[in-house]
Amino acid sequence: MFNHHKVEIEWGGRPLILETGKIARQADGAVLATYGETVVLATVVSMKEPKPGLDFFPLTVNYQEKTYAAGKIPGGYFKREGRPSEKETLVSRLIDRPIRPLFADGYKNDTQIVVTVVQHDLENDPDILSIVATSAALTLSGVPFMG
Repeated sequence: MFNHHKVEIEWGGRPLILETGKIARQADGAVLATYGETVVLATVVSMKEPKPGLDFFPLTVNYQEKTYAAGKIPGGYFKREGRPSEKETLVSRLIDRPIRPLFADGYKNDTQIVVTVVQHDLENDPDILSIVATSAALTLSGVPFMG
């Protein structure tokens, strides 16, 4: 019924698996990346037309490490995730900086990228996996991305 694609690549002596078509089908592009036991979901949504009067490229990148991904449940006084941690903010920038120049010149459509760590094995860092998943999701999304 839905097109499910799965690509397996040998990366660093282990398989890197990129899947699409199973999760987040309403997004313009979505990739579930697995490396070891670490799983990251990258989704891309972009407006079809640019907002009038914009003279810059409105790109938003949100990286989220949910506590359940590492098997931790917030307890004590704060029971919710709260605002992004310093690491989440830095990884969002780590994703944003290398991909921003790879968009077509003059592209001004509002684009949002949300990267969520679904599972973390505490051995494989999800940061680089997030960049790979984001690049794959942008390539699938139809956004003019040269990455």
